[in-house]
Amino acid sequence: MKNYILIAIFSLLIFSGINAQAPDEDQLGAWYMYFYNTNFKNSNWGIQGDFQYRDWRGLGDREQLLLRSGLTYTPENSGVKFTLGYANISTGQFGEMDDPILENRIYQEALFSNTLWTRVLLTHRFRYEQRFVESQDFRTRYRYNIFMNIPINNTALVKNTYYLAFYNELFINGERDIGDGRTVEYFDRNRTYLGAGFAISDSIRFQLGWMKQITNNWGKGQLQFSMHHSF
Repeated sequence: MKNYILIAIFSLLIFSGINAQAPDEDQLGAWYMYFYNTNFKNSNWGIQGDFQYRDWRGLGDREQLLLRSGLTYTPENSGVKFTLGYANISTGQFGEMDDPILENRIYQEALFSNTLWTRVLLTHRFRYEQRFVESQDFRTRYRYNIFMNIPINNTALVKNTYYLAFYNELFINGERDIGDGRTVEYFDRNRTYLGAGFAISDSIRFQLGWMKQITNNWGKGQLQFSMHHSF
């Protein structure tokens, strides 16, 4: 009988531990983000990147800290910006126990834009990632994001412009096997975002919106606060 009791207690602890890792889908989280890009003077080369702090519940329960930067190159008269970059990511668990998982990531992307009806500004981003995640085998991932910005009182995102923002991004894993008998689905996640912004100058914009992220295991809403800086 004593052995059965110990087994039951042990099983309950494991079950509770597993549940502690699942995020609360009804609790609104928040992402705080800074995006930057610049071109080197009289050159087709530049740099771009972003720094993001993501929290499961607004503040106080870190979801992720992401630091990402890359070298860009825009061929003459191509309209396409290519990037080779690196990211360092630490991902925390939901709840009181943080125990973050570390990841180093190399990525390549292509970015190009077009305009519809003089006011709908579209940007397409294709990104390929090589991921070195702690305690996992080498992984890759494919991403496609379509961004849409719609200026309200101008036809471009210039100083004193209010605008609406939308994006949708699809993530596809390159492999299913991640080591030690563990597997993931090819579908990794999808993000859909709606927001609004204001350009305080030709080079700085602030944006506020709501994003719904859906994975194979959970779906969660996030507030997004972002600054977009070109210099």
